[in-house]
Amino acid sequence: MTRYLPFLDLRGYRLSDLPADLSAALALTFLAVPQGVAYAMIAGLPPAAGLYAASIPVIVGSLFRSSRHVVTGPTNAVSLLVGSLFMGVAVSPLTEDPLATAATLALLVGAIQIAAGVFRLAALLDYISKPVLLGFITGAGTLIGTGQLHNATYTPRPEGAILFVRLARWAGDLGQAHGPSVAVALGSMALVLGLRRLDRRIPGATVAMAGATALSMIFDWQSLGMRVVADITPIPAGLPAPRLPSLEQAGALLPMAGAVAMLSLVESTAVARAIASRSGQRLDTAEEFVGEGLTNLTAALFSGYPTAGSLSRSSLNEVVGGRTRLAGVLCGLLVVLVLLFLGPLVNYTPIACLAGILFVVAWRLIEGHEIRRVWRSHTGDRLAFGATLAATWVLHLDQAIYLGVGLSLVMYLQRERMLSVRDLVIDTEGRLRDVSHREEPDPRVGVCEAIHMVNLEGPLFFGAAGELESLLDELAHRRSTRVLLLRLKRTDAIDVTTASILEEAGRRLREQGRRMVLVGMQPPVMKILRRTGVAESLGEENLFPSEERWFQAMEDAVVHSLDLVGAHHCEGGCPIQGWLKDRRF
Repeated sequence: MTRYLPFLDLRGYRLSDLPADLSAALALTFLAVPQGVAYAMIAGLPPAAGLYAASIPVIVGSLFRSSRHVVTGPTNAVSLLVGSLFMGVAVSPLTEDPLATAATLALLVGAIQIAAGVFRLAALLDYISKPVLLGFITGAGTLIGTGQLHNATYTPRPEGAILFVRLARWAGDLGQAHGPSVAVALGSMALVLGLRRLDRRIPGATVAMAGATALSMIFDWQSLGMRVVADITPIPAGLPAPRLPSLEQAGALLPMAGAVAMLSLVESTAVARAIASRSGQRLDTAEEFVGEGLTNLTAALFSGYPTAGSLSRSSLNEVVGGRTRLAGVLCGLLVVLVLLFLGPLVNYTPIACLAGILFVVAWRLIEGHEIRRVWRSHTGDRLAFGATLAATWVLHLDQAIYLGVGLSLVMYLQRERMLSVRDLVIDTEGRLRDVSHREEPDPRVGVCEAIHMVNLEGPLFFGAAGELESLLDELAHRRSTRVLLLRLKRTDAIDVTTASILEEAGRRLREQGRRMVLVGMQPPVMKILRRTGVAESLGEENLFPSEERWFQAMEDAVVHSLDLVGAHHCEGGCPIQGWLKDRRF
């Protein structure tokens, strides 16, 4: 039952854990409030939406996900992806009421994530490569940073779908920059970085936000022309009443919902696995998916927007000693109290202060060490990283995600479809070894013209069909070859497509009075060959499955091949016969 209702593990809760959980919840709340307000700005939503998403949804996520330490809520990458909906200059039904649109999006994201958990689709996330994810996160960092330039300078928000166009338009408006806003943004950024250098445990963002808010109230910074949160949309006291979002725009939002659901699950799963590797907790990925989906459904009901597992808040929960999932529950309750009693105070927070905090967030997203590691890797990884990064700058972010996922799948299929083809020859010491199929034969090795032995390694599935067919055509054109012996000891994943190609190649050779012999097949491969009728077509006498004794099947296949070719001439004697004699005597 705990598998389906993970919060039941609280039935044995020890009161001795309460001080640690409450202490962790307080620390999480100090981080969640400024992040909620700032991330809502990234998402192009009223600041209250970030606090709504960091309250009740966090409680539900903590109760229903597998991990004890992961804290769900607004995150920078998901917020940026949501915000891309509202970046266009044209007014559309999706942009008329951003809060309603975001709630509908959260509902769709939650439904997709629950379905992914129920149908156990976690393995699909493993096909998204690290270079692709790093490219997207790096692009997100640059977009978050550049997206706050107009808030830091109090200049008009630059429009345009392409990053460089927006930067050029912002630079053209720099003459209108507001000095006090620039000072507050730089001061907030310096304070957060300085406190982080002094002691990483100090909630620098909270200190900067609280300090700027207090100074704004005391010295009436609004009279200096500085924008505050209330100038965007005032934060009301209390929580909104739960309501089901409209599904009128669901069709138009579905592509974005798929991208957000994917990014949210990738982000959440990566955080959960990283923490579990240190804590020793066993994770149920399907349960994580369902828990994240329920979190997003709750965000939709309470006027929030899509959420994910937060790396910063989850890591803080672990570091400060949160012991059970109750720490996340208490954090959500404390944010509810903030909304009930302190929400209106946030209205005095300068927008420039939040911009400074987000500059730090953006900087920390760009991981130079990981980028250098990818760049020192092979060309495919560099291409995936560079293409995804560039896509975030010139495409809509949901398109950039789908492009990155497509690149990951192409790279995976490209690597998986590659067959390793090596000719089997006899060396000068009479040992069987493999050499490159493409190189000219080494005169020091023995080659039998009548029996061509080839070692195949790699998966024999439909993605490798073209490569396998070309290889067999090439081998069949060696007219001196009377028996083509294929060693399949290290092949797997054979399917009906590649099995049919083997059958067709064997048929063509048989029509020419020649034969194809297969050796070393593992039981799953033999099962497919027999069930598809390929074994019968090739002739069971020409198939030599893997045997328990090392090289037994190879020896039997060689004996059979020599019987098929009969008397033949090899310069200096047949090396295959010599190898077989040495092994048997």
